[in-house]
Amino acid sequence: MATTAAGALSAAGTVTTARRTVTVHHVRAVLRGAERRGIDTVPLLQAGNIPPLLLGDDRARVTAAQFAGLFRALYRATRDEFLGLASAPSRPGTFAMMCYAALGCRDLGAAVERGTAFYRLFPGGPDLALERGGGGPGASFSVRGAPERDEDRFLSECLLIIWHRLCSWLIGRRIPLRWAEFHYPPPPHEDEYDTLFGCPVRFGARRTAAGFDAHWLAAPLVRDEAELRVMLSRAPFELLSRREYGTTVAEQVRHTLAQSLRASPRLPSLGETATRLAVSPATLRRRLQRESTSFQQLKDAVRRDAAIAGLTEGREPIAELAARLGFSEDTSFHRAFRRWTGTTPAAYRVGAVAE
Repeated sequence: MATTAAGALSAAGTVTTARRTVTVHHVRAVLRGAERRGIDTVPLLQAGNIPPLLLGDDRARVTAAQFAGLFRALYRATRDEFLGLASAPSRPGTFAMMCYAALGCRDLGAAVERGTAFYRLFPGGPDLALERGGGGPGASFSVRGAPERDEDRFLSECLLIIWHRLCSWLIGRRIPLRWAEFHYPPPPHEDEYDTLFGCPVRFGARRTAAGFDAHWLAAPLVRDEAELRVMLSRAPFELLSRREYGTTVAEQVRHTLAQSLRASPRLPSLGETATRLAVSPATLRRRLQRESTSFQQLKDAVRRDAAIAGLTEGREPIAELAARLGFSEDTSFHRAFRRWTGTTPAAYRVGAVAE
């Protein structure tokens, strides 16, 4: 159950789809529990086809497929749905039983109440709570007090993401998050959070929580046990898959750029993208600025993720990959890749093939 939303992104094949990659900070965090148990992490990284040397570079990233492979290896090694990141383990099957218990509720609010009550039965687990806005329009799901051994706050963040996705799955509709807040200072990878949660985020709050409109709590559950069995057979990746919901302008722009890159190495300009989104270039620029990003940053991120996926998952020559991503020369591609990741394209290719 415990992993990161970014880790469940899938990217496959030689033809890259420019899907998001995962920061090395999350790779380090998810390994923390295994390290405390004295488990050798090198075979775990090898199972995910992740070069161990990448862990030493703060700018390094891995593909979603690599991170998913690492997670599966960790799950097998720890036999713990919390991957050793909580003070007490969560035995395999716990999350499934919670889902079955919640499935019979009349509406989403009752299902969340039952699910959080279920987890409170287990000592040492996370303290989860549904908080209603005292008659107001808002509600939130919170992690009250970080799990004792979760120094990277990784498990707390995963719990928020998983519960949001589970609630959306139960009612068959995506619940937009209004905000997410965290009780700790901004981490070095704070720019990842808008992508993970698809809503405004802030740090240094009094709690770790995510808010949504309270009317969703009255929504009826639309899933049955047959659908639940299918979802659980793919869990946690079924819930953690990052779908393009278009909840932010940056997501819409990134989706447009990624689609374009699949068809042509030439990415659309700011003006062309604005036209596709039916806004003026100035409006698009302002809206991206409000979301703490820019058109150029999004273009770089799309190309970066496509490059990493191409290098780690395919056997395409680096020169051909560079041309397909719109670089006129190998040298410009190498310079850009080092700026994005702190290392060379060859380092990712060597790691990917040296199993």
